[in-house]
Amino acid sequence: MRTPLSVVIGAGGTGGHIYPGLALADALRRAAPDAAVSFVGTTRGLESELIPAAGYRLHTVDMIPFDPALGARRYLLPAALLKSGAQARAVLRDQRAQIAVGMGGYPSAPVIVGARMAGLPSLIHESNAVPGRANRFAARLTPHIAVAFDTGHLPGAITTGMPIAAALAGLDRAALRPAARAALGVPGGAKLVVVNGGSLGAARLTEAALGLADRWRDRGGLHLLVKTGPAALPAARAALHGHPTARAVPYLDRMDLVYAAADLVVCRAGSATVAELASTGVPAVLVPYPHAPGDHQTHNARVLTDAGAGVLLPDHETTAGRLAALVEPLLADPARLAAMSGAAEPGPHAHAADLLAEHVIRLAAPSVPLLKEFSWH
Repeated sequence: MRTPLSVVIGAGGTGGHIYPGLALADALRRAAPDAAVSFVGTTRGLESELIPAAGYRLHTVDMIPFDPALGARRYLLPAALLKSGAQARAVLRDQRAQIAVGMGGYPSAPVIVGARMAGLPSLIHESNAVPGRANRFAARLTPHIAVAFDTGHLPGAITTGMPIAAALAGLDRAALRPAARAALGVPGGAKLVVVNGGSLGAARLTEAALGLADRWRDRGGLHLLVKTGPAALPAARAALHGHPTARAVPYLDRMDLVYAAADLVVCRAGSATVAELASTGVPAVLVPYPHAPGDHQTHNARVLTDAGAGVLLPDHETTAGRLAALVEPLLADPARLAAMSGAAEPGPHAHAADLLAEHVIRLAAPSVPLLKEFSWH
């Protein structure tokens, strides 16, 4: 009797690591419907909310960030890795896992350490153009490495692209647009700008967006949707009280509706966001987070800006006035927006979750029959 596939995925911290992990988990279940898939993370990040909400079990371990800002506490890192690695090994044994997958971010490192302790195969996926600290460490423990962008920073890696949700991988913006705009309350002839600060929000983008909303208060044809994250929501909603065409939300749960309805997105340049924009063809103004390790968000953004699908705006220049000077001419030029949309190169991202799932299955259990075959070409 065949043993069902069992995979444990390490993912946590921010949505940039969690959402690709969830896309991989969904792809594993599409390929092997009886697969047991669970996650390892911590109690600090968004994984404690997002992963259970998606219907997957989360096992937590005691791990601290790979962060130079820890100062003297960085000397606690080896002990924390050993402790959390042992906890992850116990999870792998309890789940009878055949493989561990790390999606990057400090909560994923323990599962790779645990797999090494347990003698199990493991694989890491690097989502950014420049590898993060956790994956640079984890790459020493496994020969199996996949990357979203082929930048050569991790020699020997295979390029799978960034796993994105199936609803975005197959998004037909034009077909969904009328229903999406109705769902978001945007009239047919209005222009919609979405300001997305990432899973936790971005104070710089929220402040600039509120200033933009004030400029547009009497311009009924311009609508603004601001994703603030939960912390900044009360102040943002107070600032927008009574505004006829702007509103703030803590999260954007239906990104397929958002991308279909939007005329332009203003956002950080996390790897998941860049992959989604490349796949869906939504024009964007990209404001890279300036403190990202290795300035990886600027490198991510260049994937779109070098192709003409986006405009780069440095964080320190992001004010309401500067944003208006960029956004308003774009909104007034449909041909330019259409050209930006057409310049987006989907690359491998639309099929990345399935490609990565196939690779995981082949490493874990070559005899497991797949529901369907996937092509690497």
